[in-house]
Amino acid sequence: MDFRRFLAVLAFTASALSLDAQIKYRDASSLPLYGRATDSMENRYERLPDSLATSIRPELASLGRNSAGLYIRFRSNSSTISARWVNSSAFAMPHMADTGVSGLDLYTLTEDGWRYCGTAMPRHGTVENEKVLVANMTRKEREFMLYLPLYNGVRRIEIGTDEDATLEGPHKDSPQAGGQIVFYGTSILQGGCCSRPGMVFTSIISRALDRECINLGFSGNGRLEYEVAQVMAEVDNPSVFVLDYVPNCTAENIREKGETFFRIIRKAHPDVPVIFIDNPCYGHCHVDEEARKDVDARNEAQKELYLKLRKSGEKRIYHITTENTVGTDCESFVDGVHFTDLGMMRYAENLIPVIKRRMR
Repeated sequence: MDFRRFLAVLAFTASALSLDAQIKYRDASSLPLYGRATDSMENRYERLPDSLATSIRPELASLGRNSAGLYIRFRSNSSTISARWVNSSAFAMPHMADTGVSGLDLYTLTEDGWRYCGTAMPRHGTVENEKVLVANMTRKEREFMLYLPLYNGVRRIEIGTDEDATLEGPHKDSPQAGGQIVFYGTSILQGGCCSRPGMVFTSIISRALDRECINLGFSGNGRLEYEVAQVMAEVDNPSVFVLDYVPNCTAENIREKGETFFRIIRKAHPDVPVIFIDNPCYGHCHVDEEARKDVDARNEAQKELYLKLRKSGEKRIYHITTENTVGTDCESFVDGVHFTDLGMMRYAENLIPVIKRRMR
């Protein structure tokens, strides 16, 4: 190493040590957590209650330990926000960025709504992480929202601020905690395959409508389990239920279990609107005839269920068809099925006006 490079490395190291010395970390467990359907978990950062661990399929139970859609709210006057967190595993996927799988996303509340601040990128192949999310801010009180990983769990998280800065619970109820929008579905709903946690479509909708969203997306496992319907039924104050399970279900599965799943929710919440969503038209369906036939069969079964419920007297149910939910140019996909950030944004923009009209 030449002398100039040595001095540069030395200066960078000294700067990093100086920054670390100025950061004070505090456990986030005292700060409010949003996005959960229930609080009946041993681990704070999970989505399904511990009581289901032995009664549902292991794959579903494992996905319930992912923190998709969960976020921490806080307020601080710090010029720097950092995070130190421990993921459940070093899980990675070939078609999704590590930042989306295991990273954190920070937003701050402005006069124009919630705005992105920065992403804490996980270290590949390890579970322990420490990153600066944003720095060099003017010292003033700000409201923050920290999104948790989409396809990993979190064992512990600490938030770092300037040593003399405040860190406390939010002063503003935003996104509003009452009247949650409850989503149930598949890998796309869980967040596959957006680049970072704030870009999953449920979180985009939450910021746009200023309403807490609950993400019950389970990759490959949104198969109309009645136990999950019961969890949804126990949400205290839902505003809308959004059922987006079709990509994980066969037509036979929908015909066999769809009505009973709906009835569990409807019995608990007779006046809450329920929105049924068709399987999106995948990127390759315009050339893959078998894939198109499969999607059409699933959507036909979903339409049959919707019409059957309408005929039985259900009035507060709504149906979103597959057409144009992610555009028509086939550019919304990573692998022909899962969404890019563009796909997530288009999907959210398609759903927002429908949900907004039905919210209580």
